Amino acid sequence: MADSSLARAVRWDTVVGALLIVVLLLSFGTVDGFGNALNLSFLIGNTLPIALIALPMTLLVVSGEIDLSVASTAGLSGAVMGALWNQGMAIETIIPICLLLGVVCGLVNGLLVTRLGLPSLAVTIGTLAAYRGIAQIVLGSDAVTDFPTPYLDFAAGRIGDTFIPYAFLPFLVLLAIAVVALHATPFGRSLFAIGASEEAARFAGLRVKRQKLILFTVTGLMASLTGIFWALHYASARYDNATGLELSVVAAVLLGGIDFDGGKGTLGGAIAGVFLLGALQNVMSLQDVSAQSQIVVTGVLLVLSVLGPRVARQISVARAGRRAAASAPVSKAPSPTP
Repeated sequence: MADSSLARAVRWDTVVGALLIVVLLLSFGTVDGFGNALNLSFLIGNTLPIALIALPMTLLVVSGEIDLSVASTAGLSGAVMGALWNQGMAIETIIPICLLLGVVCGLVNGLLVTRLGLPSLAVTIGTLAAYRGIAQIVLGSDAVTDFPTPYLDFAAGRIGDTFIPYAFLPFLVLLAIAVVALHATPFGRSLFAIGASEEAARFAGLRVKRQKLILFTVTGLMASLTGIFWALHYASARYDNATGLELSVVAAVLLGGIDFDGGKGTLGGAIAGVFLLGALQNVMSLQDVSAQSQIVVTGVLLVLSVLGPRVARQISVARAGRRAAASAPVSKAPSPTP
């Protein structure tokens, strides 16, 4: 059963990766301006906020939990960053404070889930509203734009005449760390066990609550880092930064084959889903599709990403049942005794 589940995950990853390649090839050939180095740089830069949060979100969903407050945490981080900058604090001091704030936000989520036993979906819907409200209190309706030029250049610039943004390089480092952590360490294997059956994992001696608390805390940290990057990349710190980003993150992760019930999926598939979603949004922008329509497309992909794997599994089970029935020996009725 485990081998068949893994095979299905690999096949889904392959489909998503192949679809990403098809979309890229078609876009290069049919969409004006898509292959321009500047546009590709925009595509990667605009996708990085989703990709950054998708790293810990993948681990969290694999363990059977979710965090919908990530965009509000990012917005709160950006608002605090702008407020402290307005007060004359050095950017080198502000960034660690904002990262620590993200740790606190994630820790609050984790404690409510692991210590009080509350469902993560309900908890993070509540903190989604709370963190966004605090961000508005901190900064109001102001927009802070005058951050130091070197930081703005790093967040929005690209390497020479290439399409590779500077910020993409540290993301690759974080991606490598996440891949190793999930797929090559006992910690990562324990997350799959927890997601498959939390009770069985607890009986096996795994520290379920501690590991989930770590995941929520790391997710808060990465959401805060995303908020800092967002404010610098778009040269604007506002309380409503990253609004709706959680929908894109969840859609991309589930589109990449991560099972919402936990216990299945790969980080490679999740990242393929992230960049597939980013490529589609970029193409729609080049084709002058409205932002509202793009949100509709994201929502449809979210539904399909949950529905598709389940339908595929049901079809696979049905086919396996028919094959088993067809191969079963047919018992003959006993002949009557003379």
